[in-house]
Amino acid sequence: MPIPYGKQSVSDDDIQAVVAALKSDFLTQGPKVAEFEKKFASYVGAKYAVAVSNGTAALHLSALALGVNGKSKVITTPITFAANANCVRYCGGEVIFSEIDPVTGLLDLDALRAKLSGAPKGTYQGLIIVDLAGYPADLEKARQIADEYSLWIIEDACHALGGYFTDSAGVKQICGNGRFTDLAVFSFHPVKHITTGEGGMITTNNEALYKKLLMLRTHGITKNPALLKENHGGWYYEMQDLGFNYRLPDVACALGISQLARIDTNLKRRREIADIYDQAFKDIPGLKVLDEPNQTLTAKGIGHAYHLYIILTPRRKELYDYLHQNGIFVQVHYIPVHLQPYYRALGGKSGDWPRAEKYYEECLSLPMYPALKEAEQRQVIGKIKEFFNTNYGH
Repeated sequence: MPIPYGKQSVSDDDIQAVVAALKSDFLTQGPKVAEFEKKFASYVGAKYAVAVSNGTAALHLSALALGVNGKSKVITTPITFAANANCVRYCGGEVIFSEIDPVTGLLDLDALRAKLSGAPKGTYQGLIIVDLAGYPADLEKARQIADEYSLWIIEDACHALGGYFTDSAGVKQICGNGRFTDLAVFSFHPVKHITTGEGGMITTNNEALYKKLLMLRTHGITKNPALLKENHGGWYYEMQDLGFNYRLPDVACALGISQLARIDTNLKRRREIADIYDQAFKDIPGLKVLDEPNQTLTAKGIGHAYHLYIILTPRRKELYDYLHQNGIFVQVHYIPVHLQPYYRALGGKSGDWPRAEKYYEECLSLPMYPALKEAEQRQVIGKIKEFFNTNYGH
């Protein structure tokens, strides 16, 4: 059987939860939405959560709520999915890329500070910081930089549900808890830690942003009597902003609630898989693992969420083809956004971000999901070792 790089896991409990929602009085805009939001916010430790139709919608609404417009310049990493940059363009803003850390693939915060210090204050409006592969960014350091230059922060935690880092006071900071960010976004695409089929979530500790997001999620419309400019009766509503239909239905939320109940078990399994890969690949010439080993990170107070397990090799194309020929469907995350034709037309070009481009030339995402069987992982490891033994003459 083919082995994909990622795969959803749907249990009988999940199916029963969805069936119950289908049999209820609400398929959308019902009580399961608020229940999912409350449980999700509680899990990550944030005050508020807003469920939306997908991760891209979460990014778009976040940019809108923070006031991104045609005068905005927003900094992000070139190693991310295109939606991370696109959300700024949706609002008319300008995307500014910055270099990555070659050890983690995350935005290099020292390079970021250098970029900011080289421009007049007020040049940039905000930062979108990505927890690539599930490795939590140092948001405490990012917040210090952001405060110095009066920037907001969106944490793209789509890869990092359940991940955490430990701050300078020794406190565990869970991805999406809002301690150091204005907003955080999550995705519930099938290959993510939990799935709703398609779906997303925005978390925040800012009540004003929370209320803004609720309105923008539903056409910019409100029926709240306290917010109405007029009131003609119980039927009356007002469109007070240009919003979107980015709602997540109750059926999807029911699935999300059920999936969230076993997130910790799934995270434990992902880290077990990472430990096995770490041991298998530590002595293979020509192959490196992105990030330090899982056990080393844990000892440092970092909880990698392992949405992806990424290796680096200059023989990436050959290894990719070899594994696909053997039914192991590895993937590449990501093509640098500034090299996409759309962003090239806006001025992006090869050589802009050498570390990001070198990372892209070598990165490969291996199968990583809780349902990955031990025999399947052995097959993946065996084929990778076979490739390197053959191609390096060992």
